[in-house]
Amino acid sequence: MPKEYRTIQEVSGPLMIVRDVEGVTYNELGEIELANGETRRCRVLEVDGTNAVVQLFESSTGINLEESKVRFSGRQMELGVSEDMLGRVFDGLGRPIDGGPEIIPDKRLDVNGAPMNPAARAFPAEFIQTGISAIDGLNTLVRGQKLPIFSASGLPHMNLAAQIARQAKVLGKDENFAVVFAALGITFEESNYFVESFRESGALDRTVMFSNLANDPAVERIATPKMALTAAEYLAFEKDMHVLVILTDITNYADALREVSAARKEVPGRRGYPGYLYTDLATMYERAGRQLGKTGSITMIPILTMPEDDKTHPIPDLTGYITEGQIILSRDLYRKGLQPPVDVLPSLSRLKDKGIGEGKTRKDHKNTMNQLFAAYSRGKDAKELMTILGEAALTDIDLLYAKFADEFEKKYVSQGYDNDRSIEETLDIGWELLRLLPRSELKRISDKLLDEYYDA
Repeated sequence: MPKEYRTIQEVSGPLMIVRDVEGVTYNELGEIELANGETRRCRVLEVDGTNAVVQLFESSTGINLEESKVRFSGRQMELGVSEDMLGRVFDGLGRPIDGGPEIIPDKRLDVNGAPMNPAARAFPAEFIQTGISAIDGLNTLVRGQKLPIFSASGLPHMNLAAQIARQAKVLGKDENFAVVFAALGITFEESNYFVESFRESGALDRTVMFSNLANDPAVERIATPKMALTAAEYLAFEKDMHVLVILTDITNYADALREVSAARKEVPGRRGYPGYLYTDLATMYERAGRQLGKTGSITMIPILTMPEDDKTHPIPDLTGYITEGQIILSRDLYRKGLQPPVDVLPSLSRLKDKGIGEGKTRKDHKNTMNQLFAAYSRGKDAKELMTILGEAALTDIDLLYAKFADEFEKKYVSQGYDNDRSIEETLDIGWELLRLLPRSELKRISDKLLDEYYDA
């Protein structure tokens, strides 16, 4: 029987100090029993001699220092995992909230998994099709990659996240593919949108969803991505599935870290975030990847809203250092009505070259990708020049490039949130656009490919 303590000294926000404890360890779970018999869950955050700093998972309202009791369980936070999790919706602490039965676990795993050992990593090399041209064609997602989406307040990253979760697939025969979707600090309407969107399209059957709402405690928000990644590791490395993990919104997660850090009176770093924000994010992101000798893989798309649209803000800044590229959503393109408003020029997938080409996508992919980037960039420059000097100042070829840029945004980037394009469709649209330019301008594509595709 666990020992009970009636030695609560102080409660401050989500934290509580318990005196005169014995044998209590960091990260150990506990529960507080209130005078009326109600219990609330907590976890040990720090042990200093015989004093323990405890983090509450629920509200601290109603905790009477004299009459409340604390019991420690002797184990860390765990998640009961099973293949039955697919098709289910859980709260941020792994409890079912979809009205279905409790999961009967195959095993219980500690949610504080370790980042993957670099020596045990296999290099990401296989293409994942999201059905979105701006990603598949120009910033290709590769199995085992971490590719964040940088959005901003008011931009439709929720729609894009749901679209990727619905449409993503690995090309090949009999590949087991699953999505683990973790929503952090979102509203009830947003959570409902995701569940209904997955249910309607049938994607819910291969999805494990963790939903942490904005009115849930900050401490639960910190646990939610760990729960999601623990489920993903089980499906990938024990059940040989290819798992896509989508985490939205990392900004809410970092804000919860800041809130708990402030309650602990830690010395703040940049913008008030704790100095260990980089370490914390890296520990989370680096749980994704491919392992040598294992069939399964974890590919991660963290989504974050940049405060004040600022790429140099600590959250996008540190995320960019840890991950392999970023997809950036643009407010200007959103105002033009593009869906999704992906700004392809500053976006980058550092591993795109590894997942494209013959046998993976198509032999013309790399050349057309480089040519489309170059032509779109020149077209945008021509449009800026047109704004300053007027259309009359542009040469005929500049006018062609300006037209190309408009058509590229309209036909290639903007495709709506229900249009699932195969990689062949994406590449064919690219060729259709390149035919707007004279063949002599396509210097990044070999004559052999031009003969086959441009003149087709």
